[in-house]
Amino acid sequence: MLLIKNGRIMDPATGTDGFMDLLVDEGVIVKAGFCGSLDDMARESWSMNLSDDPNDGLVEIDASGCIVAPGLVDAHVHFRDPGFTEKEDIITGAEAAKAGGFTTVVMMGNTEPHMDNPETLKYVLEKGLETGIDVYACGNVTKGMEGKELTDMEMLVKNGAVLFTDDGKPVMSEEIMEKACLEAKRLGKVISLHEEDPKFITENGVNAGEAAEKLGLTGSPRDAEIAMVKRDIDIANKTGASITIQHISTKEAVDMIRDARKTNPNIHAEATPHHFTLTDKAVEKHGTMAKMNPPLRKEEDRLAIIAGLADGTIETIATDHAPHTKEEKEREFKNAPSGIIGLETSLGLGIRELVHAGHMDMMTLLSRMTIQPARIYNLPAGRIAEGGPADLVIFKENETKKYDTFKSKADNTPFKGEELPGKIMYTICNGQIVYKG
Repeated sequence: MLLIKNGRIMDPATGTDGFMDLLVDEGVIVKAGFCGSLDDMARESWSMNLSDDPNDGLVEIDASGCIVAPGLVDAHVHFRDPGFTEKEDIITGAEAAKAGGFTTVVMMGNTEPHMDNPETLKYVLEKGLETGIDVYACGNVTKGMEGKELTDMEMLVKNGAVLFTDDGKPVMSEEIMEKACLEAKRLGKVISLHEEDPKFITENGVNAGEAAEKLGLTGSPRDAEIAMVKRDIDIANKTGASITIQHISTKEAVDMIRDARKTNPNIHAEATPHHFTLTDKAVEKHGTMAKMNPPLRKEEDRLAIIAGLADGTIETIATDHAPHTKEEKEREFKNAPSGIIGLETSLGLGIRELVHAGHMDMMTLLSRMTIQPARIYNLPAGRIAEGGPADLVIFKENETKKYDTFKSKADNTPFKGEELPGKIMYTICNGQIVYKG
């Protein structure tokens, strides 16, 4: 049994914002009440359920000075398991998630083997049960992520897939994309889309223009994203499917999503912390640690992403947590893999770049990281409610943490060494303390 006292409860699902106590038993929030009002109830319930198990005691957390929010939800992580566990595995990825305040994550399917078959899904989901947090998995849109043949999407849903994506690769065939949208609609699932048309790209990972030229490269132009977003909005409107535009990077794409959502609320978008924090100038300073797909763009793009997050055009923040080994990232820029880790620094960057910078309030930030992704993908998470799961993050908004080391196997991030606000004090999943800062 767990009693959380004196915390500022912030629940974007209901708009609750006040100082309250929470009583948790058997993984469920039993009662929420005014500060100090649950002590007797907690002790009475505990005394009625005494056992010889030392783990059955009453644990109290004094959350004075802290925000108590729903456990964070990230619908876009790469745990590299199976197939690339030298970079990360499901256990270490989950440890990184806990340290970042996340209690729910959805793994992407560019594993080896891919998540285009029930055996891989079974492996991932069973291993996820060992982590102490809620680990979900996508199903691939096409077999082998080759863009040529649809997977058996219904079978993947029956085996636990919560969304569909070939993340890392766009679905280039309009015919296959249209069929996938129709099938996803029938199954009540969302297709999450990596939007970079390779015909525009000479080298990936860096924005075409000055940043690429300094590396002697041509890079990836904004048109690669713009063209795919336009195409897939049209297909979504035609088929009635729900889609998410992943890790949006250009102001033009933000504008297209904003316009599309005026008539079609089933078109969604996500943004990463690195895209609302950095520009392509970071490549000069951080080299391969600032290499990602889609690449960091210009200041006007960064500001457009922030505006989209603030006004609800972009409904969710997702880390695109992408671990790589030190040796891989030390390669020459054009030969190094794209991507950075992000689970542990996500909340801190959101507070610093969005809340403390005056672009949105804390409740809006938390909504983008909890209830919004949970609603889009129909996940049982993202809210604080009596009778609901006790998935919580407790953090101090203005207390900082320096990110010199990470729970992830990897440390490929341009934010290494930075001191960020929003120190995580506790992460609690299904009523169990899974991380203590």
